[in-house]
Amino acid sequence: MTAKQPNISLPLKLTFLVFSMVLNCMGIVILQLSEQKITYDKLGFLESFKDLPIAIFSLFAVNFISRFGTKKSLIFALVLVGTCSLFLPFVEVFWFFKLWFAIIGTCFAIGKICVYGIIRNNMTEEKSLAKTMNSVEASFMIGIFTVNTGFGWLISSQFGEYWKFGFMSISLISFFTVYLFSKIKIAEPENKSTRIFPDLSGFGKTTFILFFAVSFFIIFIEQSFNSWLPAFYKDHLKVNSFFALQASSFLALFSYTGRTITSKIIQRFPLSKYFMICVMMIIFLLVIISGIQFYFSENAKILLFLFPIIGLFLAPLYPVINSKMIAKIEKDKINAFTSLIVSVSSISSSINSISISILFKNQMLTYYSLYILGAVIMVSVLAYSYFKLSSNKI
Repeated sequence: MTAKQPNISLPLKLTFLVFSMVLNCMGIVILQLSEQKITYDKLGFLESFKDLPIAIFSLFAVNFISRFGTKKSLIFALVLVGTCSLFLPFVEVFWFFKLWFAIIGTCFAIGKICVYGIIRNNMTEEKSLAKTMNSVEASFMIGIFTVNTGFGWLISSQFGEYWKFGFMSISLISFFTVYLFSKIKIAEPENKSTRIFPDLSGFGKTTFILFFAVSFFIIFIEQSFNSWLPAFYKDHLKVNSFFALQASSFLALFSYTGRTITSKIIQRFPLSKYFMICVMMIIFLLVIISGIQFYFSENAKILLFLFPIIGLFLAPLYPVINSKMIAKIEKDKINAFTSLIVSVSSISSSINSISISILFKNQMLTYYSLYILGAVIMVSVLAYSYFKLSSNKI
């Protein structure tokens, strides 16, 4: 089995597609529930019900996967996601969204560790691994585009009040992915760990700390767009929910394009230089956007077209930085390492959502782009230090 074979690449991509849709429907949920007079501070904490289970359970997921195997673990996660999404439209209470996101987060912790493990166990060369990860993670962007576009059309139609029934389509894709996995053979790792917690020894070095810091702020930036851009468009630019979701979906489309292009050309460039060029382009675009917001507010509608372009340069950052580090991780430690990536990502997402909800609650949306720009500058500083330090060690 190789990660490049069509019979294994399709279910891997569909797995990321499913998790992308359920994780990134947060923007839709925020839009719809805010119209039901649920405050932004409550909606900001809603994302914590998704992210904190990811952070906590990812440490136990390694043992779970070792006990039951990659294939069975992935199938379990997908079945649970599909079943919960099937029931969601029939539940009216707000607390069920909290429970639903908690289950989704737990399943995502299992799913991401399994997918990363499969890729790492079949790829050894750094740039080949980067190409594969960008290709698989590109489907994550398609999920964001699909969920925003699909729900946008549903919400704006005459059946808008039944918007939650859109989750049934996610359920069908989940069950189809389970069917594909049931028909293929996946090589399982030989080691069967019996540890409750994964072996995290060796991950406290400066290089790893810098890597996790870079990952933290990349996710911080991504969630600023994925969860809150539709609400920014609606509240600050005064567009309707349909147009807010459609405009946001173009960010995902540009992100998909960025990861797809990266998977095609990454072998021609040093990973560090490619990464830093993308970061500089994001800073350049955010400076322009901030200038428009503060000095040319009468032309603010152009932001609907400028924000999506950022996705072209933002999307490659996460898979590129991950592939550079993962390529050097021992195969028997890849699951433990991935669990830390998942934990750091979920903590970042949760902190971001709570803090950015404060901007919305206090009507400080003029500073939205500056808020993101500060995080991008942190990425540039930390990534420069990481690449400089890792050039000789990793």
